[in-house]
Amino acid sequence: MQHGQFSFHFLLHAGDLVEEHLRRRLADLDVRPRQARVLDALGRMGAASQIDLARSFHITPASMSTMTARLIAADLISRKTDPEEARSNVLQLTARGQSLLSAIHLAWQDVDRMIEERLGADKAAALATLTRELRNGLGGRMPGAVLPGLTISS
Repeated sequence: MQHGQFSFHFLLHAGDLVEEHLRRRLADLDVRPRQARVLDALGRMGAASQIDLARSFHITPASMSTMTARLIAADLISRKTDPEEARSNVLQLTARGQSLLSAIHLAWQDVDRMIEERLGADKAAALATLTRELRNGLGGRMPGAVLPGLTISS
């Protein structure tokens, strides 16, 4: 490796380029990539507290609050007081948010196809496997996924 070159820079740069491709693809929906991930998570989870979502995405509650405020303003999610914990909010998709999920998933499929076109099917599959292993090894998981012995808020 040459001086000043670190292999993770390639990963970061590729991630930025893929995210920019996705950002352009989602622009017509007026949704950003991270917002799309929150909508997808709520689509799978049904409902979740803001704190659970922040933990799942490894971001601060304040950052999640900012994001959810934008999604509420866009009428993509709703926020209600948790009936079991008055200090907590429960978020869920609105009908409008639910209706965007299929378009979001199509955008994600387009990005997968773009990656496959650039790398070929075998390398694209290997990349997916390796990045999933890296995410899991770093303590990440799909938001809303329940691991054995853990709850959603773990």
